[in-house]
Amino acid sequence: MSGTSSPIQSFYKNKTIFVTGATGFMGKVLLEKLLYSCSDLDKIYFLVRPKKGRSIELRLDDMFKLPIFHRIHQEKGHVLKKLQPLDGDITMHNLGLTDEQQETLMKEVHIIFHFAACLRMEAKLKDAVELNMIGTKRVLDLAKQMKQLQVFLHLSTAFCYADKNELDEDIYDACHDPNNIIKLVQWIDESTADLITPKLLGPQPNTYTYTKRLAEILVAREYPNLPCVVARPSIVTPAVKEPVPGWVDSLNGPVGILVAGGKGILRTMLCNTQHYAEIIPVDFAINAVIGISYKVATQEKLKCMPVYNITHSGTIPVTWGKILEITKSFVYKYPFEKQAWYPDGAPHTNKFVHNFLLFLFHIIPAYSVDFLMLIFRRERFMVRILKRILNGIKVLQYFALKNWTFDNTKLLTMRNEMSPEDRKTFQIDLEHLDLMEYFKTFVLGTRQYCMKEDLSSLPKARRRQTMLYTVHLLTKFLFSFGISYIILKKNKSKL
Repeated sequence: MSGTSSPIQSFYKNKTIFVTGATGFMGKVLLEKLLYSCSDLDKIYFLVRPKKGRSIELRLDDMFKLPIFHRIHQEKGHVLKKLQPLDGDITMHNLGLTDEQQETLMKEVHIIFHFAACLRMEAKLKDAVELNMIGTKRVLDLAKQMKQLQVFLHLSTAFCYADKNELDEDIYDACHDPNNIIKLVQWIDESTADLITPKLLGPQPNTYTYTKRLAEILVAREYPNLPCVVARPSIVTPAVKEPVPGWVDSLNGPVGILVAGGKGILRTMLCNTQHYAEIIPVDFAINAVIGISYKVATQEKLKCMPVYNITHSGTIPVTWGKILEITKSFVYKYPFEKQAWYPDGAPHTNKFVHNFLLFLFHIIPAYSVDFLMLIFRRERFMVRILKRILNGIKVLQYFALKNWTFDNTKLLTMRNEMSPEDRKTFQIDLEHLDLMEYFKTFVLGTRQYCMKEDLSSLPKARRRQTMLYTVHLLTKFLFSFGISYIILKKNKSKL
């Protein structure tokens, strides 16, 4: 790198890094940011496996063609040589690595970013345990043999203690021992695991938060013999500006809700609009993770394992209602292609109202469409799509109906101790975030990068939205007129 390096950049100079989950949403942003802003690092080893019939080579070729890596190609193409993909999988013994590959990692690696996880909140217990707990155990076993390891950063979630409305930067006890749960799940079959899952989860809303909580305990038990740290981001959303404004490639969380609502498919969901939304842009989360690793490696070893909540608590309080209001205004300005209906859905706190609207605007239309498909001997699809949407809504509703408070003192202290150069390069100053500009970027990024809808299609999408608005108003008028007519007719008959 040219010029003077900042403290964080100097720390990463000549470092060898090992990353799991590098092909995921956050993993790709981590790879890009390390290569771009810490270009003097030695190399980055990362796990990748064949998927959906596509070889590792094809997957990586597709990945490096994404817009997320454009500035690397344009400004620092040579640093891509520092990436060393390894054919491996955290669900396999020894991560699926050869003896030679393991030996290389043991000798060379200084920093581990363990990002790999099962993110499907509705995943079966056996799958979630295999990826989030047993997978973490396998990475820890390898880490314990690394001779130069300075940091093992485990990416968790701020919502892994769903029974607590206020979460400190600390590890809490769980009802179950993680090793016992691993043994249990490995011993029983899937049908039995499905039967006992509700009992095991207790107050936890899903297998994701449950297994991530237990995985934290597995990591904490290795401290201080292993230089571990747990980083807990809240709901991760599209990028503010890096590597490109609005970057996102996952429909998880609010992005999926935005698309379903913006397409006019989602008409109602349970949400307390007065509660604060705990979201964190992906580039801010990754900057924090990079800074945390530097902090842990360069500070004196603490008595207890450090934990960082990567949240915006106490910096930019914004409610779900405000987010919905802003994003809806931008969906009207920058509509999605092929809207099914005018995007006029709304949140509700009353379950009866929500369920009534769900039946009226979701279930009846879905089954009606599939019935017509059956008559015309076409493939039925609407009910299947509806079930996927409802599963996604159910997951997010839990987090939108509770008010959460996260202590992020360590994160803010770390930020305040950063040098001016590092605060600029690894920005996590959420106080200066322009919400209107960010959510405009949020909508446009989702449209372009997640839905692959080019901005040149906006005029056509706006014409369609105008037509749907007319149909929407006409339908509301006819419905109101029909109800009024029925009421009047009944009253006349009584007279």
